[in-house]
Parts: sequence; structure tokens; C-alpha cells
Amino acid sequence: MKYLSTRGDATPRGFSEILLEGLAPNGGLYLPTHYPKVDAATLARWRGLTYAELAFEILSLYIDDIPHADLKRLVSQTYTEQVFGTREIVPLKKLEDGLYLEALSNGPTLAFKDMAMQLLGALFEYELARRGQTLNILGATSGDTGSAAEYAMRGKKGVRVFMLSPHGRMSPFQQAQMFSLQDANIHNIAIEGVFDDCQDIVKAVSNDLDFKRRWKIGTVNSINWARLLAQVVYYFAGYFQATQGNDERVSFAVPSGNFGNICAGHVARMMGLPIHRLVLATNENNVLDEFFRTGTYRVRGSAETHETSSPSMDISKASNFERFVFDLLGRDAARVKALFGDEIARRGAFTLTPEEFERIAGYGFVSGSSTHADRLATIRDTAQRCGTVIDTHTADGLKVAREHRDAGVAMIVLETALPAKFSATIVEALGREPQRPAALEGIEKLPKRFEVMRVDAQAVKDYIARHG
Repeated sequence: MKYLSTRGDATPRGFSEILLEGLAPNGGLYLPTHYPKVDAATLARWRGLTYAELAFEILSLYIDDIPHADLKRLVSQTYTEQVFGTREIVPLKKLEDGLYLEALSNGPTLAFKDMAMQLLGALFEYELARRGQTLNILGATSGDTGSAAEYAMRGKKGVRVFMLSPHGRMSPFQQAQMFSLQDANIHNIAIEGVFDDCQDIVKAVSNDLDFKRRWKIGTVNSINWARLLAQVVYYFAGYFQATQGNDERVSFAVPSGNFGNICAGHVARMMGLPIHRLVLATNENNVLDEFFRTGTYRVRGSAETHETSSPSMDISKASNFERFVFDLLGRDAARVKALFGDEIARRGAFTLTPEEFERIAGYGFVSGSSTHADRLATIRDTAQRCGTVIDTHTADGLKVAREHRDAGVAMIVLETALPAKFSATIVEALGREPQRPAALEGIEKLPKRFEVMRVDAQAVKDYIARHG
């Protein structure tokens, strides 16, 4: 399997190469040359596998430059009951007939990002050791990616992490998870701006090819294909738990900010998983919902990016979205480059042609948005009727999921985090603090270590040069 850029660099690259590189040299994102198709016999064989076995089967379709025995070992060591708390790894919880919650937040940082990041840490350490190299990971987080990356990479040989986050815009719990880490290879940088400013800096540094190569810069954001690939697995796992046979279809509702989580669902659907609908849910920062309703993708500036009670989705520029548009436009790299490179740079937006917009229906996407009042109402209703407390982002997903249910089709809502990470809103909704694991009690009071910086890519480069 080889990989190409969404912006036209067709130089064939293997998985291990793009694992360490992240963003393509021409600013595009990597995708496989094709999506392997999964037939009915393969689906039937996979139905009885453990999560680790299923992960190996799916990953091995895309990774042919790591010996299968090594890949199987890395996967088996990652997806364990010890790390994720249950034998199923991603157990399904029934909320009501035909409506399920897929638990993705039982990892070390209580967010779905652990599902891929734990494997990414193992892959990085393996590949760097194989090459005798080191890597400086540069990432941006709106809340959960940062802690998941840092917990996955802490203590890993040959890896240093430089994580950018919007200063003061994460929940106290999220800040504490990251800033309390004292590991020498972890560096937290709080940027005086919004998440999109952090993401822009990561892209600016990655696009400086001389600096990137000199300091061996890699990424852990969902622009890294390896992370998105690992997320494909839990769509298959959720499907198998919700159905009795492979003639059934299901829909998935996914809270979406950067489009990485739901893009993994798109990949699963392209592989042949019987997905009826991919339901995209946004909060008040509804850039993606607007696109799927109108065909216009309009990036918001910092002043238009709302600070909400589902902060991990306070994003106005969805980095992963380019991958879907690449497929939507028949993999026309020149058209993708014109839209995401030229149009966005020139006027901050683009609009599909009517014919292009009509194609979206064939990919199963529908969308909706949610407000703070919706989140409170959904959290209350789910606690009262279902006996389940959900976090604010999952509430966004559940609210929009209810608007797109179809008779006879199971709806699976992807849980994105545990409610303990957003206690202020849970208290507002339910009048009580959410439960949290005993090991994380009082985490907000731990000593914190982080640097505050202005929105300046050069300042970040200078910091990496001093500490990389």
C-alpha cells in the first residue's frame, strides 16, 4: 500500500514514511492510493474477533512495511483490558431501542483520542528505534488531543512533544491533565489565541521544509494518517456489537470539530462497512454543519470562534476535512489545491458547484448543530431516562443523532469523553459533580509546567530549537 497527497504530490510513499512525516511537503494530507474493500466473507470472519485481533486485521491492509509479527505485537500490547478497562475495549451501551452509546473514553485521559494515540506512541517508538532516529512532535489541541498525546508519548525513547493549546480556553481538568506532567520530554505551550491559531502555527512550521527536516518535526494531530487509521477500527467494532448479521446497516453520530473522528467513519464506509448515515454534529461553531447544508465552507476568524461548553469542538478550520473533499471531488488534486490552498487563502471560503454538492448524498453524510441549552437538556434527559451521565460533546452528538434516526436502523453515538472532564456544565445540568476515577481526584491542584506565548510561529520555532 502506498500513499499520496491530496494536493497532487503523487510520489509513492510507504506507511512508515508518512507516519513520521505527518503533513505532505506540498501542504496536503496523505491518503492511501485506494481503500481496500471488505467483502461479506471477511466481515463474517471478523465478527468474532477480539478488538486487538480486529485492529491487526484492518491495520495490516494499510501497513505492509512493518513485519506482520511486529505489528501484531504492537497492537496486542496496546489494546488491553489493563489500559482500557474492559475486555471489549469499546463496549456498547443501549440507551433505548435502536440507540446506543459506544464507549471510547476508558483510556488513560478519559477521551476517545486515547484509542488512536496509545497505538501511535507505540508505532513512533518502534519506527524510531528501527531507524536509529529521534522525533520532535509538534501538535495543537483544543483540549483532548494534547493530553492523549502526552500520556501516550511520555517516557517514550527518541520522542519529544511540543503541544500548543489556546491559553485559558480548555476546562480546568483538561489543563491540569496536560500542564501537571513533569516528564522531561513533554513541553506545553499556551498560545494567546484560539485553537485555530495553534493549528495554523503547526501547519506553518510543518510547511517550512528546511526547519522540519533539520529538527525532525512530526505530528500527532489527526492530519497524521496513522491516527485516523487506528480510529477506523472502532467503527467496525461498534457495528459488530449493534448487529446480529452483516445484512444490517447502522448509522453513526459523531461530535465533530476537526473532522478526524468522522473521517475515520468515512474510510470505514468506503471499505464496505454497512453504514447507512454518518451524522455530523457540531456545537455553535458550525462551520461543518453549514458546509453539509449549503456546500459552502467558510473559515471563521478568531473573533467569530465561540467559546462554548463543548470546548474541544471550538474549531473553525477543520484540518481533516480536506481528505473527504478529495474523495468527494473524484480525487481531483488540482481542484482540491485550488479550494484549500488558493480559495481559502484568498477569501477564507469556497463553494462547491451544484453538481459537486449533489454528490455528498452518496457518501451518507447528514449534519446538525447543538447549543449550550441543547447540551444541558440532553444531559438532563439522558441522566433521568437512561441513567447515564454523558459529557458535553457526546450530548451534542446525541442531540443531533435523535434528529436523524431512521426506522429499523440502529444509531450508534460515539462517546468522546467522560463527563468528569467538563464538571462545571454537568453541575449546571444536574446539580452534582460527575464521578471521576480515584487516581484523578484533585488533579487541578497539582503543580503545573507550561510556557505562555503570543501567536507567532517563529517564537515556537525558536523554542523547539532551544529544547529539541
